[in-house]
Amino acid sequence: MLKKAIAEFIGTFVLVLFGTGVAVTGGGIEGIGTLGIAMAFGLSIVAMAYSIGTISGCHINPAVSVAMFINKRMNAMELCYYVLAQILGGLLGTATLVTILKSAKTPLDNLGQNGFGTLGLSGAFLVEFILTFVFILVIVAVTGKKGSSSLAGLVIGFTLVLIHLLGIPLTGTSVNPARSISPALFVGGEALSQLWVFIVAPILGGIFAAIVGKFILNTEK
Repeated sequence: MLKKAIAEFIGTFVLVLFGTGVAVTGGGIEGIGTLGIAMAFGLSIVAMAYSIGTISGCHINPAVSVAMFINKRMNAMELCYYVLAQILGGLLGTATLVTILKSAKTPLDNLGQNGFGTLGLSGAFLVEFILTFVFILVIVAVTGKKGSSSLAGLVIGFTLVLIHLLGIPLTGTSVNPARSISPALFVGGEALSQLWVFIVAPILGGIFAAIVGKFILNTEK
């Protein structure tokens, strides 16, 4: 169990550091833009899937772990270990990014935190619910008994790229509570007050995806 938790810690650290790091440091660089940020998140998933996937399954996302728990692919104790490791890994990822930005004398008001913008509460909740549902439905399908395990990492990674292309202009794209918690804690203010949306909506989206996968797509048979 410890080895799995460490793998999840490392994976989430990489996802948050490189994903939000590119969003912060490359957002204003011509040529990177939305596609570049989306690719950073997606390629982080691909890299980790083929690095730690055989150890922990490379959830690196509490919403994914909850979905796996719903479909009985892991027990309650494993779920607790995974989620704790993911949150701690995300915190270290953001802390590392903060250290880098401080050394470059870069303002720390933007750490890749999620937010509503002009979308509003209900719009942001709906966007995050739908995006997470699609993302995790793909995950439970390709990692199920009928899925192709050799291609799973690529499929999941590029699905995350697709999701970010839509979500970045709307909410910054969370679909992952561990990715949202750490920047919000460091930035505080509005990011912290809106954080619950980027925890609750992805969790509910993941639960719905697990149920649809099990009873409609027969992912567990």
